[in-house]
Amino acid sequence: MIKESALNLEDSRSRSKVNAGDYFFQTITAGETFRIVDLEGNQAADTLFYNARDPSERYSASDTIREQAALYLTTGSMLKTNLNRDLIKIVADTCGRHDTVGGACSTESNTVRYDLEKRCMHACRDSWMLAIAEHEEYGLAKEDIGHNINFFMNVPVTPDGQLQFADGVSAPGKYVELIAIMDTIVLISNCPQLNNPCNAYNPTPIEVVVWAAA
Repeated sequence: MIKESALNLEDSRSRSKVNAGDYFFQTITAGETFRIVDLEGNQAADTLFYNARDPSERYSASDTIREQAALYLTTGSMLKTNLNRDLIKIVADTCGRHDTVGGACSTESNTVRYDLEKRCMHACRDSWMLAIAEHEEYGLAKEDIGHNINFFMNVPVTPDGQLQFADGVSAPGKYVELIAIMDTIVLISNCPQLNNPCNAYNPTPIEVVVWAAA
């Protein structure tokens, strides 16, 4: 559901531009709101969420899909953890829907989906692994990389259960805004993928804006 935010950028506590192929890694405390902005349109922001107090509890696609009875996320969607607890709620969305099942690109998936020559291309899992290696203070490891959300990405599911990577449904300046229900580690890979049409074969920057709790 399309819903505009009532928050002003001038009141935010931080604004971070994240280039394609780079990452955003930060703890958002309970009650804080953050906005992910698709600056140039049709970009994919592959995002992982963890309970900051116990990262073994993290975003679960299966629990979220089941509890929402919906495959796509938008305004009003409650993101659930693997313990089926409330983690984050989407409170505003000018894009309309966000993917929960397409997964993240990796060297392995680049090889399988596209070509052996694509194996060494940069991928979202590389960005996550780099972030984890550069920020040991979060206590995450390779085995903690699990379900992710692809904000702004368009992955239609066909009647026979197949996935299609289709043209994006976002546009310049579209955003999704979320409020943390619990202290949450947010790890975003701004996708560098060059091989499918979700970002018009042209990875571009995003912005992450954070507001302090009311």
